[in-house]
Amino acid sequence: MVLIKTQKLKKIYRHNKIETEVLRGLDLDINNQEFISIVGPSGSGKTTLLYVLSGLEPYDDGDIFMFDRLLKDYTEAEKAKLRSLDIGFVFQFYNLIPNLTVYENMMLASVIGKHKTKEEILELLDLVDMKAYINHYPSELSGGMQQRVAIARCLINDPKIIFADEPTGNLDIENGKKIMELFKKLNQTYHKTILMVTHNLDLTSYGTRTIHMIDGQVVKDEKKSK
Repeated sequence: MVLIKTQKLKKIYRHNKIETEVLRGLDLDINNQEFISIVGPSGSGKTTLLYVLSGLEPYDDGDIFMFDRLLKDYTEAEKAKLRSLDIGFVFQFYNLIPNLTVYENMMLASVIGKHKTKEEILELLDLVDMKAYINHYPSELSGGMQQRVAIARCLINDPKIIFADEPTGNLDIENGKKIMELFKKLNQTYHKTILMVTHNLDLTSYGTRTIHMIDGQVVKDEKKSK
């Protein structure tokens, strides 16, 4: 089942009358329950692709189909609802609110999206091994622990797709591996579709497919053999 489909997708950045074509006519299918790594050198369009597919940034030409519907046909309110209910985000920076505890950060996400009981929130924190830290503030946690909370927060609305932008970029090797094992578990056990941007080719081994980008184009699309 195809969740996201692009046809001749183009994205152009404009600055001082200079146009830079960042995405150059991409044709791409994102299938249900895939764990896709997007790799390539800096400036290849990886993060731009992630933001455009998720509706965080507009695109200039071509089409994106999201859940069998043209993305440009969604109203702004519908896009916001899509991002709050069907799409989850994990970024390089954890973006936890510093003056709220782990539990309060989770509660805030619950209020914005689908309301969760305390028991449901604790279950999500248990999934990422952070249940024991519900009363801790972000400053009292390591980077890896904060990222696990950020992932739990991402899961609070049970999204169909998780967009992850360099999720291990601020972590050491050991904590990076723990985060990747967690993503692998979310994909294989909880059947989440994951689209991850990374500079680290070693991390592609955790996924099911690797998309290589150069200069705004897909130059190689590798599916891992089962």
